[in-house]
Amino acid sequence: MVRRFAIPGVTVTVHEASIGRYFEDFTVGDIHQHALGRTITEADNTWFTLLTMNTNQNHFNAHFAERAPYGRIIANSGLTVAVVLGLSVMDMSQTAIMNLGWDEIKLTHPVFVGDTIYAESLVVDKRESASRPYAGIVSCRTRGLNQDGDEIMSWKRTVMVYRRDAPHDKGYFPQAKTGPLTA
Repeated sequence: MVRRFAIPGVTVTVHEASIGRYFEDFTVGDIHQHALGRTITEADNTWFTLLTMNTNQNHFNAHFAERAPYGRIIANSGLTVAVVLGLSVMDMSQTAIMNLGWDEIKLTHPVFVGDTIYAESLVVDKRESASRPYAGIVSCRTRGLNQDGDEIMSWKRTVMVYRRDAPHDKGYFPQAKTGPLTA
């Protein structure tokens, strides 16, 4: 939504806070290469492993992990799934009402501390919501890549997103009590 108002000598246009795609913006067959990459740090892996109470020592005990097939600490797969999902949000589910499901999750290449993760998504289906006229349902196939281009994981995700005219995600930005921002 755009608002216009005048202050002495100038007309001001205010673009309401928004980001992401609405149902109408998705086209089956389009690929979205998500703009950000994320390097996995030792702190990320350790904290996530502790937070989720994952006791597999391959995620936090270097001495133990050096005896395993990869010979070093491997990043917690829950962390890498969460990072790939997060990287896709701006393009695929920023306007989501809810996730409806993940299918066919595959972990195809190990991730290590220091790897940088990227993601891309292919829109595979879209349809109007039968129960919510302000929403649509979009399905996408997402994959994560490391810095070398190795596919580290993939899945199919279905998400319910707002239509462009839905009122639910608009008008939340507060109005300043001191009036409009000026030079």
